[in-house]
Formats: sequence, C-alpha cells, structure tokens
Amino acid sequence: MLLRNYQQIKQTSTFKMANEAAPCPCDIGDKMDYGGRGKEVQIEHINAYLTKPSVKTEKAVIVIQDIFGWRLPNTRYMTDMLAQNGFMAICPDFFVGKDPWNPTNDWSTFQEWLKDKQPTKINKEADVVLKYLKEQCNVTKIAVIGFCWGGVATHHLILHCPELKAGVSVYGIIRDSEHRYNLHSPTLFIFGENDSVIPLDQVTTLQKKLQESCSVDFNVKIFPGQTHGFVHRKREDVNPKDKPFIEEARTDLLNWLKKYV
Repeated sequence: MLLRNYQQIKQTSTFKMANEAAPCPCDIGDKMDYGGRGKEVQIEHINAYLTKPSVKTEKAVIVIQDIFGWRLPNTRYMTDMLAQNGFMAICPDFFVGKDPWNPTNDWSTFQEWLKDKQPTKINKEADVVLKYLKEQCNVTKIAVIGFCWGGVATHHLILHCPELKAGVSVYGIIRDSEHRYNLHSPTLFIFGENDSVIPLDQVTTLQKKLQESCSVDFNVKIFPGQTHGFVHRKREDVNPKDKPFIEEARTDLLNWLKKYV
C-alpha cells in the first residue's frame, strides 16, 4: 500500500522562481512541509536519512537525492513510502555537506555549482553506505533509486556496482559514456514526455541502444504530458490531471523493486 497521499500532509504552495533572468529549468515544484517518519544518522563521513519498515527485512533501497539535496521533504516522503512498502530505505547526503542547489540561483552558475557534485563521482560514498547496510543493518539485498541528479547517479551505479539487485532511474540519464548501456542489474527508467531537461530523442536513443546491447531486464517508460520532477515533486491533490500518472509511476517503481529485490 502506498504511503498516504500528499493531501493528508500539511504542505506549502509551489515555490516561485525568484530569478527570472536565468531561471532553473529544474523546477522545485510543489515543495512539501513534511517532517518525515525516519531519523538522521551519521555513517562515517556521510549524513543520511534512514527509515525502517514496521517489520524486519533483509531488503534495502538507497535513495539518491535530486539537486535540491537530501533534506528536500519530497525526497524524504518518497523514502518513507519505500519503508511503508517493506524496504529499509536510506537517503544519504551524496553532496557530503556541500550546499544543494537553491532554486533562486541564477541558472548560468549551475555548471560551476556542479563541478564538485558530479553524479558519476559517488563511488566512495556508495561504498560507505553499502557497507553500513550490510554490516550494521544486516541487509543482504540492496537496490537503488534516484531522482533527477540522483537518476544519473543511479544509472552510474548500475553500470559499476554488480552487487545492486535493481535500479530505478527517475528522469536521469548518463549521456556521454560509451559504456552507458551495459547495465549490470534490472533497471527501470522513468521519464516525462514534456521534460525540458531531457529531450525525448535522448530517451528513445537510450531505449534503442538498450534493446540492442543490454543483457539484463530493463524498461524505459515515458509518461504522456508529464514534466521533469513529476514523480516526486508534484502534489496529486493540486494536479488532478497529473494524478493518474504520478500514482502509476510510483506503483511502477515499487513493483519493479519488489520484483527484483
């Protein structure tokens, strides 16, 4: 069963961009006032948000944040949703204390901000989290899910970490590696048809290349009419036309994880 709907939680209205000169195309969306069901923990040099299910489990999911950081309430909501569905869920700070992107920032400064936060440079932190889950939480089966920046990071980890049982990349894609189609584990890719950050031709190319060369199960799913961030940054109660797609995408990612983890 999915965690209760957004409308049952006190929420804030959509955050408006303060900088109209060069606004961020990655809209923070319907930011929530949500405290969370889990707790913050320290794992070596990393902070993380950890939520445990109501019953003991050997299955865990690593949740990777978007550019707005590990404390974004929307991401914690998704982390708690996974725990509500039987997984130990952990959302580490893969920025390792560095400031997340602020939606009021000038988009022209984004590449400079990104220089020390590359989503393909997270192996050290991923190893720390995997060790923690296996040795401290007695987990034996681990998957990864990521949103936006975290979707790219998820794609990266599935290419380089065979011990992960499955991955879900939500509007994130590696675009410049010749090995980006060599997935080690079953992976679900979720995209919005009207994503201004990831053009549809890149999505169709991904699907075609995976069909040609990928040896594990995968699914590339495009949701009609949806924009970047719709799975975790849109409130279904104030977006009734989008509600079926939001709920379908969340169900899809849960079913994928339950199937392979």
